[in-house]
Amino acid sequence: MNQRPTKVVFPVAGLGARFLPATKAVAKELLPVADRPLIQWAVEEAAEAGFEHFIFVTSPHKSAVAAHFDPAPHLQENLSARDNQAALELLKAGLPDGAKIDEVEQAEPLGLGHAIWCARELVGNEPFAVILVDDLVHHETGCLQQMLQAYRGTGGNMVAVETVPPEDTQKYGIIASGRQNGAVIDVTGLVEKPSPETAPSQLAIIGRYILQPEIFATLSAFKKGAGNEIQITDAIADLMGDVSVYGFAFQGTRFDCGMPDGLLAANVAYGLSKDREKTAELRRKLQLILENFG
Repeated sequence: MNQRPTKVVFPVAGLGARFLPATKAVAKELLPVADRPLIQWAVEEAAEAGFEHFIFVTSPHKSAVAAHFDPAPHLQENLSARDNQAALELLKAGLPDGAKIDEVEQAEPLGLGHAIWCARELVGNEPFAVILVDDLVHHETGCLQQMLQAYRGTGGNMVAVETVPPEDTQKYGIIASGRQNGAVIDVTGLVEKPSPETAPSQLAIIGRYILQPEIFATLSAFKKGAGNEIQITDAIADLMGDVSVYGFAFQGTRFDCGMPDGLLAANVAYGLSKDREKTAELRRKLQLILENFG
C-alpha cells in the first residue's frame, strides 16, 4: 500500500498585488469567504482529509497567516468568562486536535517550485500534499480527500485538473493525457503556460498536489521556466521517467480566489450554501442588487 501523506504545504508568500489596497496591511490569504478567511478553508480541507502537520511557506514580512492559527489566551479567557462555548470552538480555526504547525520563510519570490522546495527539511523523505489557497473547491467531499482516495491505488505524483477554455491554457500548467480510469488520468507530459496553439490539451493543473519527496532533488537544480521562475510543473515533468504522474478530475466547483471577481463569486456561492433562512435573505438582497446595479 502506498504511504499515506500526513504533511501538507501551503505556499502563502505572495504579495496579493491584485487586491491592493486591501492587502497593503492584510495578507490575501486572510481575506474572508463567507464566515472565515481563505487560509482557514484550505486548512479545513486538509484536516478533513486527515492531515496532521501543516507547513506554511511565508515571506519575511508576512507572519500573520500562520498567526491566525496561534493560541489567543486573552480572547480565550474572555470567552470562557462569558461561557461562550460556540465562540471558543471557532478559535480553533479549523485545526484538528493535536495538529502540528510549522512556518518557513521563502526569502525571495522565485516561483511556486522554489516555495515548495523551501519546505524540504520540514517534509523530509515522505510523500506530502500541497494546497494553493487561491483555488477554493466547493464540494461536500474536499478536493484533497477525493485525491487521497485515488492516490491509495496509484501512488506517484498526482495533480488535480479541470478543463479550461483554449484561450486560458497560457495561465496554467497543462497536461498531456493518456488512458483515463474514472477520475484518474495517466499523464504523458506536462508543460507550463503553453499558448493555445501549442497546448497538449485543455486539462489545466489547479492548486492541489500530492508529491513524492524525490521532487526536492529535482527542484534543487533551480531550473527556471515560464516567467523566469522555478516551476513545480517543470520539476514534475523532469521526474516522469522515475515517478509516474496522474491527473485527477475532481468533483466540485473551483473558484479562483486569486482574482477579485473569483473571490466575490466564492463569497456569493458560499453564502448561498448556508442554512435556508440566511440563504433566502441573501437571495433577496442579491435580487435587489441586480435590479439596482445590474
